[in-house]
Amino acid sequence: MMGEMWAQTGSVIASVMFVAAIFQQYLPRQLRYHVERYTQKLVSFVYPYIQISFDEFTNDFRKRSEIYSAIQSYLSAKSSTRAKRLKAHDVKDSKSVVLGMDDSEEVTDEFQGINLSWASRKRTKNQTSFSFYPQADEKNHYTLTFHRRHRDIITGSYLDYVIKEGKAISVSNRQRRLYINNPTQNWYSYRGTKWSHVVFEHPASFETLAMDPKKKEEIVNDLIMFRKGKEYYAKIGKPWKRGYLLYGPPGTGKSTMVAAMSNLMDYDVYDLELTTVKDNTELRKLLIDTPSKSILVIEDIDCSLDLTGQRKKKKEKDEEDKEENKDPVRKMREDQENTQSKVTLSGLLNFIDGIWSACGGERLIVFTTNYVEKLDPALIRRGRMDKHIELSYCCFEAFKVLARNYLDLDSQELFETIARLLGETNMTPADVAENLMPKSVIPDSESCLKNLIEALEAAKEEARVKAEEEAKSKAEEEAKLKAVEAAKL
Repeated sequence: MMGEMWAQTGSVIASVMFVAAIFQQYLPRQLRYHVERYTQKLVSFVYPYIQISFDEFTNDFRKRSEIYSAIQSYLSAKSSTRAKRLKAHDVKDSKSVVLGMDDSEEVTDEFQGINLSWASRKRTKNQTSFSFYPQADEKNHYTLTFHRRHRDIITGSYLDYVIKEGKAISVSNRQRRLYINNPTQNWYSYRGTKWSHVVFEHPASFETLAMDPKKKEEIVNDLIMFRKGKEYYAKIGKPWKRGYLLYGPPGTGKSTMVAAMSNLMDYDVYDLELTTVKDNTELRKLLIDTPSKSILVIEDIDCSLDLTGQRKKKKEKDEEDKEENKDPVRKMREDQENTQSKVTLSGLLNFIDGIWSACGGERLIVFTTNYVEKLDPALIRRGRMDKHIELSYCCFEAFKVLARNYLDLDSQELFETIARLLGETNMTPADVAENLMPKSVIPDSESCLKNLIEALEAAKEEARVKAEEEAKSKAEEEAKLKAVEAAKL
């Protein structure tokens, strides 16, 4: 009886396959389309489940789908604990290998009490037409299956939840990078990329940053509020961006502050070198290529370019050309000027706060300078540089942070002397840190503190001598002026 049953089952399967082959081979396409359509309708009355497919690549020149990548990141957490067969994925910018479902593997999920399942599939594609871009014979895709009574919840809330969670997981696993803009004339040689990058692994954090604790807490709170402020910025009608101006003497930690911001916010850093940007148009293109969750930095903004917008008039330049049209030195100078950046103050202002600045959200713009008084007021006004942060000379509270970092000291009898000297003279945190740096494998904290005291006393004496010389020079100038005025009388 068992043998007869298997024989009948095999005969039925063979008959079905034969009919399907005949159906595909000889039935006209139009008729086949209608048969398949009505067959699917008939099955839908019996089969109560809905399936949604998410392809790995879009039709936009084989560009990987962002939705597929988000789903892959979301399912990586589910599949690593529930799936029996896993596949390792080398995901771009990820810190480590991402584990996902193997082909034809399924995992279950639950959302608001609704059970559903995800499956990893491969779809075979018959390549019938020639294309300039190569096409794969097989396409990876995820298939979501759920009961049709939950259609509204799944298509409305669940998919948004999956994409949001997947992107958050991708960000947490992402390896931060430091970018530099490529010279405009070399974009072709860099395969059309406007930015080059390296892995960014700077260890700076706000915990190790040498500055006043209250000021540090204020900056951290401001950054966290910005990161959570998407709805707020939309409510007040402003682009989701914020500008920070870091100013102070050299060695006060401006670049370290940028690294600490990156580590706190988990943002990539884009170091913009203005002198290599051809003109305002290229500057806007660089902005468009800067994604969200990034820090755009222009260091030493006062030294980058002549941003006064003052140019020679064409008439004056033509007159100079007539006089020196045969001078090879002049020709060489002109060629050099033609290669220099033509970015203007107006172009930079529009770059920071114009219409194009709204392209992409969640972006920090940071300027650093040693001489804030040299900057045009329009460049650093509120709304462009929203928060001005002065990084000044080392105070006693900043010294205690450095002593804890370098020597693991919270207190010592020499601290009182150091506090007095720091109040009487100016020394940058970089110089203080250098004097606290141990000179041997086994650190001697007392000798390091004494080195700092000697350096502070030397700096105090040097400042006293300099002040006396300046006072003497000023007195001599005043005496000369009085002598000249007396001679006139």
